[in-house]
Amino acid sequence: MMRALILGGIADASLLAAEIARAGIDAVYSYGGRTRAPADQPLPTRIGGFGGVSGLADYIRREGITHVIDATHPFAAEMSRNAVAACAETGTPLIALERAPWVKASDDNWIEVADVNAAVAALPNAPAKVFLAIGRQHIAPFAAKPQHAYTLRFVDPPEASLPFPADVIVSRGPFTFDGELGMMRARGIAWIVARNSGGNGARAKIDAARMLGLPVIMIARPRLPERLRAESVAEVMQWLGHRTCLGA
Repeated sequence: MMRALILGGIADASLLAAEIARAGIDAVYSYGGRTRAPADQPLPTRIGGFGGVSGLADYIRREGITHVIDATHPFAAEMSRNAVAACAETGTPLIALERAPWVKASDDNWIEVADVNAAVAALPNAPAKVFLAIGRQHIAPFAAKPQHAYTLRFVDPPEASLPFPADVIVSRGPFTFDGELGMMRARGIAWIVARNSGGNGARAKIDAARMLGLPVIMIARPRLPERLRAESVAEVMQWLGHRTCLGA
């Protein structure tokens, strides 16, 4: 009997959950627990961490998991590394549903950096209005440059005080090109800091920045262990041995 575990985090993970439910595959959808009100899924859902590699390996054995799909955010490096190690330990097939990264176009004004600390260093010293589009887990290093007027956007209101003064937008994506363009113009955004998440759901801010000619400090994805990869839900379903009719 097949029993799949989806490690969720990206929008395509919900599309995958819908396809798996339609195919009648026994599966569990796992949320990391960072969002207080996660989207409903058509599969049994668990919320929270596993307790590292050993905890995930124990869960795989205990729950009879036969296949693992890592559909976490491209920057959820710890979870992805743990999945590789736990699946190797238990002999469980693993595939990553990983959207292709964005590629710089000729009219993009990107400053490509390796990590968050390098992104902080790349910001100017003169005060500027900065949109930090990087999620709440990675903002603390920007306290080193408190002279900037930061705009942050979170799915949930912050539960604790921020490490620096900032204007917080509480909103859940995906976001439209017109909406991002309007937000940046209304707030006078001069710099954007983004992670190279790839995909279409978060791309609107990159397209809007291009239209406005704004510099984008683009943080590269973390390096991850080698693993089988797919860029579409259909590929994952084929890996599971099921055909899909996406869009039907």
